[in-house]
Amino acid sequence: MATTDPARLIVGITGATGIQYGVRILELLRRTPIETHLVVSKAADMTRAYETEIGADELRSLADHAHPIGHVGAAIASGSFPTIGMVVAPCSVRSLSEIAYGNSSNLLTRAADVCLKERRRLVLMLRETPLSLVHARAICAATEAGAIVAPPVPALYLRPQTVDQLIDHTVARVLDLFEIDVGMPRWGEPPDPEVAALPQP
Repeated sequence: MATTDPARLIVGITGATGIQYGVRILELLRRTPIETHLVVSKAADMTRAYETEIGADELRSLADHAHPIGHVGAAIASGSFPTIGMVVAPCSVRSLSEIAYGNSSNLLTRAADVCLKERRRLVLMLRETPLSLVHARAICAATEAGAIVAPPVPALYLRPQTVDQLIDHTVARVLDLFEIDVGMPRWGEPPDPEVAALPQP
């Protein structure tokens, strides 16, 4: 398998609620050698305006490279462009369905399709509840195709005191799936007083 130094990770952000997950992943990856390639859907830009004070340019500046959603000729649309995979954070049901059934209508779902065909890690942080049978079947199809569906379910065993701590633990667990350790507290390990929470931007 082709590799590159530094390793590259694609970050997709769709219009589901929870854009903070994608933002935090980008912030944490800035402290690592990982090269980030960001693609943001049109609906995600709407959600960004509803849920955060972050501007469109500011969001894109968190990544090393930001690709327009309609630019299907971007490097990340080709399997010859080596990456360690892609995370979609958050992932809408619409995007999940496109990815699960290979109906790529934009750069985000095309990049995800490339990860599947090249047998690279693809993690979908699905944000939807409750789930219908249609959703469940799409989850099954995506999983059978090789994706990991990882809904952002908060862990309470660390007794988080803030929403930021919940988000941090969730995205750190997702980055673990790419073998990227950002120093989160872990179950079964003695608490480190120096790491009460992940570093803030």
